[in-house]
Amino acid sequence: MRLLLIEDDVHLANGLRESLRNDGHSVDIVFNGKEGILAIKSGDFDVVILDLGLPDIDGLDVLKQTKKLNKSLPVLILTARDGIENKVKGLDLGADDYLAKPFSIEELFARLRVIERRLGTHTSSIIAHNSVALDTQAHAIFVNDIVEKFSRREYMLIKALLENLGRIQSKEQLETKLYEWGEEVASNTIEVHISNIRKKLPHNYIKNVRGVGYVVSKV
Repeated sequence: MRLLLIEDDVHLANGLRESLRNDGHSVDIVFNGKEGILAIKSGDFDVVILDLGLPDIDGLDVLKQTKKLNKSLPVLILTARDGIENKVKGLDLGADDYLAKPFSIEELFARLRVIERRLGTHTSSIIAHNSVALDTQAHAIFVNDIVEKFSRREYMLIKALLENLGRIQSKEQLETKLYEWGEEVASNTIEVHISNIRKKLPHNYIKNVRGVGYVVSKV
């Protein structure tokens, strides 16, 4: 999933981003409420992870504005605030879940999986098409039921193509996916990785649409 993390603690935010990326998510960070609202207006996020103790705008006000902008966008609240009243108020304002600091990163992963199942983006951790299956929890790719070794970048590109089955992905779109995961991208990165990926996948599994991009066809 593509996540927006609104958290003013730079150390915590960077640590969460790394952990969430390792769990298979792409993560954008902003450090205050105003930037968070702008990101929600301009971005296409699956879930917002929102700290209530922001330096410029109270997190509950950010939650209110988020729900006005996109009522269906899930919001998971993170906060160090004590008291059941804050939890109740946040949930009443439309938050989907609530984690009190300090929390276990594994619990955050589990809460996000619940939201993901609720969204219906994946009925399981497996994305499969023809003889290729990608397990988003194990970060593994199987070809004809045999696990194949792919680099982190190769895994991300295959995931992006399978998640957009039948839709052409331009070089720029695929580069954006790598940027979202914190990867450095050279001018020929996509071409090199697609070439290596094709050697491990069935013949013509990834098609090149000349001058447009790459696609895994539905047929």
